[in-house]
Amino acid sequence: MSKLLQRAYSPENFKNTGHHLIDMLSKHIGQVFDEDLNKVINWSEPEPSLSFWKEFLEKGKSEALFEEVLKRSTHLHHPKYIGHQVGPAAPITLLTSMISAVLNNGTAVYEMGMVTNPMERIITRLLCDKIGYNENSSGFLTSGGTLANLTALLSARKAKVATDVWNDGHTKPLGIMVSEEAHYCIERAAKIMGLGEKGLIKIPAKADFSMDVSALETEYSKASEAGIKIFAIVGSAPVTATGILDDLEAIGSFARKHKLWHHVDAAHGGGALFSSKYKQALHGIDKSDSVVIDGHKMMMMPGITTALVYRDSKTSNATFSQKADYLLEDSSEADWYNSGKRTFECTKNMMALHWFSLLKTYGEELFDEYVTNLYDLGGVFGEMIRNEEGFELAVTPMTNIVCFRYIPNNEGLNDEQLNSLNKLIRQYLLEDGEFYIVQTTLRGIHYLRTTIMNPFTTKDHLKKLLTKIREIALAIPPLKGESLPH
Repeated sequence: MSKLLQRAYSPENFKNTGHHLIDMLSKHIGQVFDEDLNKVINWSEPEPSLSFWKEFLEKGKSEALFEEVLKRSTHLHHPKYIGHQVGPAAPITLLTSMISAVLNNGTAVYEMGMVTNPMERIITRLLCDKIGYNENSSGFLTSGGTLANLTALLSARKAKVATDVWNDGHTKPLGIMVSEEAHYCIERAAKIMGLGEKGLIKIPAKADFSMDVSALETEYSKASEAGIKIFAIVGSAPVTATGILDDLEAIGSFARKHKLWHHVDAAHGGGALFSSKYKQALHGIDKSDSVVIDGHKMMMMPGITTALVYRDSKTSNATFSQKADYLLEDSSEADWYNSGKRTFECTKNMMALHWFSLLKTYGEELFDEYVTNLYDLGGVFGEMIRNEEGFELAVTPMTNIVCFRYIPNNEGLNDEQLNSLNKLIRQYLLEDGEFYIVQTTLRGIHYLRTTIMNPFTTKDHLKKLLTKIREIALAIPPLKGESLPH
């Protein structure tokens, strides 16, 4: 072995670098609570960032790499991180990530997943029980909600379409019903499946952005008359942009009436199954055929790990009919221990370690406290905005996602100018770096969007955010009768 390879695989080098990195990460997690020392984000435009890393690759010191990564990344453990739907990972899962990387066991087949495939079986069985499925249910873990939603819809097509689309292709137009406010990955899945634009039947949303279930029969009839065979309907729990939950009970009743597959995209909200206070918000989920839940959103895990569970395990096992003799043996039984038969993934990391370690170390109560605390705070923030002069709430929050905008008093700005103003406010916040929030557009109106993901965020932090937004807005000169500068 060459000296270079020996150095790359040196246990001593790993130990020394690892000790240094653990110390650095521990300090990082601790320091984010000192708001005087750290910003949430040290903003850089894309081109300067690219230039920095090009130069660093050529001239930077390798021992400074991790420090620069930490300094230049967004700090999710900071209590003023109120941005995307990705949570601050519990520190124990940082260690399980390391174990997974060191062992590097691709767990799609049992020989490489002797530890985590049984763990995965236990975890998905627990989720099935929480949903209210019976003993015939099962599931598996996969890499992200987008992939899980696509897999579920492939299962739906396999179960509900008489022709063998997997092997013979489409012989007639097929369709999926979904709210116009659903996550974009559902539309992406439909188009990947070859359903086309006409195969995605978008149901209008109500004023609160939930699916208008009163329109289901009309939209179903219109699609059927156009020759489209609808085989599935998707409920959102919640809608990504607003955090509003669809009426899963009504959607399920409609699905049963028309013998459709009922899928629930609970990537964000599925963790509420563990909340004694908020699990009722998912009423009707037990009648669904499949459910997606992200561990890296509301269950304190690192990206990326998602559970896809099925009311009837047979539908999961039948989704992909494909031979790979070198890898998968034929079996007359549903061999749960070879998850590669049910997923796209041939190589899958040991993501079950994250779920199992949290359950074993802290118990289900940890998920209850996490979800309940953050959903509570979403409601509190909604009330703060409602009562704060100069702010407008997009919709009453149902989860920890809150959308709102700043409206200056007596300025007479039109919607285009208000949109420009709120875009500028968000950009100022980004460049300032004390807080990190995102933005969204709802029916042509530009809103500031927060997702309260950090359990150390407090009402005081949220109050400071509103104060800062007001200060920024007052420093921007409004141009009455014109668009604001971009």
